Amino acid sequence: MTGHHLAHVPSPADQERDAARRADWWRDAVIYQVYPRSFADSDGDGMGDLPGVRDRLPYLRRLGVDAVWLSPFYASPQADAGYDVADYRAVDPMFGTLADADELIREAHALGLRVIVDLVPNHCSDRHEWFRRALAEGPGSPMRERFHFRPGKGAGGELPPNDWESLFGGPAWTRVTEPDGSAGEWYLHLFAAEQPDFDWEHEAVREEFRSVLRFWLDLGVDGFRVDVAHGLVKAAGLPDIGHSEQLKLLGTKPLPFFDQDGVHEIYRDWRRILDGYEGERIAVAEAWTPTVERSALYLRPDELHQAFNFAYLTTDWDATALREVIDHSLGAMAEVGAPATWVLSNHDVVRHPTRLGGGDPALGLRRARAATLLMLALPGSAYLYQGEELGLPEVTELPDEARQDPAFFRGAGQDGLRDGCRVPLPWSGERPPYGFGPRPGGPSWLPQPEGWVKLTVAAQSGDPDSTLEFYRAALAHRRAHPALGAGSSVTWLDAPAGVLAFRRDATDGSFVCAVNVTGAPLRVPSYGKVLLASAYLEEAGDAGEGFVLPADTTVWWSV
Repeated sequence: MTGHHLAHVPSPADQERDAARRADWWRDAVIYQVYPRSFADSDGDGMGDLPGVRDRLPYLRRLGVDAVWLSPFYASPQADAGYDVADYRAVDPMFGTLADADELIREAHALGLRVIVDLVPNHCSDRHEWFRRALAEGPGSPMRERFHFRPGKGAGGELPPNDWESLFGGPAWTRVTEPDGSAGEWYLHLFAAEQPDFDWEHEAVREEFRSVLRFWLDLGVDGFRVDVAHGLVKAAGLPDIGHSEQLKLLGTKPLPFFDQDGVHEIYRDWRRILDGYEGERIAVAEAWTPTVERSALYLRPDELHQAFNFAYLTTDWDATALREVIDHSLGAMAEVGAPATWVLSNHDVVRHPTRLGGGDPALGLRRARAATLLMLALPGSAYLYQGEELGLPEVTELPDEARQDPAFFRGAGQDGLRDGCRVPLPWSGERPPYGFGPRPGGPSWLPQPEGWVKLTVAAQSGDPDSTLEFYRAALAHRRAHPALGAGSSVTWLDAPAGVLAFRRDATDGSFVCAVNVTGAPLRVPSYGKVLLASAYLEEAGDAGEGFVLPADTTVWWSV
């Protein structure tokens, strides 16, 4: 396979081992995250929407994914891109209607795609009916018990109730003006002030979310991605943290408002609801915990099904570090009988071509492709973030006036630069919005770079050297090869320093993956027939000499 990175791509007939038709489909599913406002705009207002997603479902089917995860599209004032929900049973008009959601789910199922929706149970919008009533009814009202309202400290209650900070910067408490005009109680919001935290000790909160789960399950969704799954329960008494450094959105320090043991009772309750529906409905935890072992607790057989593997996402491009996190992840998940998950990018982190490149775009894309092929070879489920199949880099030059990340507008918080991974997708054409909307030159809610003309879906389709066709080939092989996908372990092979090589076996075929994370080519054994490589293979050598594995490259072999 000299001079080319693609081998034979399985035919559509070869790909008919459809995950949607199998039990435990989620154990080896490839799940594609759609950020609806940035995916496809059907009506030309510059904002992506559910009809736009529906129209592009054949693209996702052709890509070869098994399921689509939709970031929030609920009724919301959009103080935090829809993670401030005002009505959990309504679609925000900017995204369409409930009928649009119903049609999207039906068409996805017709194409063999599962649909997972975001669920945001830690907090709601300050425009939520419950919170509006809590403000209007004043201190001591039953509605305030559904949130964390507390009197302030100090002689006049002018200080926050404790030292907790918002993950977007500043105090995690906001003081309200009472109905009589006086300065009154404070309410807790671990995120923006427009996102008050629910008090999950209150039975009305628990019953409301049981109802919300059933509402969407009845509409046909196949599962939920649970936002801030580690945050629902707070330590009794809301104790001070006792340190002053700014909290990090993606941090893993032990904290009195994250990863409290009480969350597990909630998820056992939810699992009973999910198991009451046909078709293997699932829940996926966004759970930032101090250790992989703590994350595994969310996945015991009577709790949730999967948890995002953030330890893997944050691992450096280093062979020792990668092997350690892979072994650690597989071991922890095996203890509770859950599949490992693997993810490289999402809507909250810098896109991995930029993150891995160290300022060199070409090196970043090369490493990103190698990292993707490694990820897709591991046992368990993989998550893709929209646009990574196009090799999109992080957009780092957005003007301040275009930014919309709420953390950007708070003085002491995160870097506030999450907008760079949320820029709308380029589909076709020579200039922005590159087919994101129906009109050439039309609007997009975040501006796209002028240089994306070669990164569009149209420009890359049919080009065997493109990142899009590389992803399509990788997912086709993953679906077709019996040793890929489900399972719980890998067999590590001897390899030179800087190379990870492992074997996976099935009754009707074996598979080897090797990745060279160094900056120089290294010789490895010739394991069998090359299926796919993340970069050009200029020299293969014969079986006696071994195989030259280029720098920052992953290769798959069928054995």
